[in-house]
Amino acid sequence: MNPKQTIPTKAMILAAGLGTRLRPITNTMPKALVKIGGRTLLEGAIRHLSDYGVKEIVINVHHFADQVIQYLNQNRNFGLNIIISDERDQLLDTGGGLTKVSWFFTGGKPFFVRNVDIVSDLDLHNMMEQHLKSRALATLAVRNRKTSRYFLFDLDHRLCGWTNLKTGENILSIESKMNLEMLAFSGIQVLSPEIFTLITEEGKFSLTSLYLRLAKDHFIKGFRDRGSIWRDVGKSIGEID
Repeated sequence: MNPKQTIPTKAMILAAGLGTRLRPITNTMPKALVKIGGRTLLEGAIRHLSDYGVKEIVINVHHFADQVIQYLNQNRNFGLNIIISDERDQLLDTGGGLTKVSWFFTGGKPFFVRNVDIVSDLDLHNMMEQHLKSRALATLAVRNRKTSRYFLFDLDHRLCGWTNLKTGENILSIESKMNLEMLAFSGIQVLSPEIFTLITEEGKFSLTSLYLRLAKDHFIKGFRDRGSIWRDVGKSIGEID
């Protein structure tokens, strides 16, 4: 990556999950500290963001939170300004976790939200540029890959709905006469801060449910993830070293 191709912004790393798919490893440690290729998932997520100019990150914690905090202290926050959002009293899911730290994203600039348990080399500069160009409320990185849950997009890459092939559940936010493309979420998104003014949900809720509610009246965009590396670590436990 050209180091000049950076858009300084802030980010959130979602790291508060219980890591149930990684048991028994996560019976004694948080999934954020599971190692892939010799480094932790958390370090990989931090370095991915910092490579594209992110210098301020908030990380939510719940499961073995003390281990995450100690790890960051030992590594001097990898030279970044890192804030901890403590969810040990109540796990808030992705939407509730983001809402709790809305104060962190003052300044009016779009920001990244990234799952800790994915390995990705997605071009964040290109993704941010597309987000700014489209003036979307949110831009979701998506791939054409096999899974059970898909976002549904029209030909203009506008989010129209969601489907779960395993349960048969379908949610349509926008009726469309055209065939909708099923694409799987890559675990990375760009949000405009205006989204906080539209959140009416309280407590524990998911960003997916929020997007599906807002998609009818606001542009939620799909961004094609063409990175050469992508892995959901929770589904690749056999490759963990």
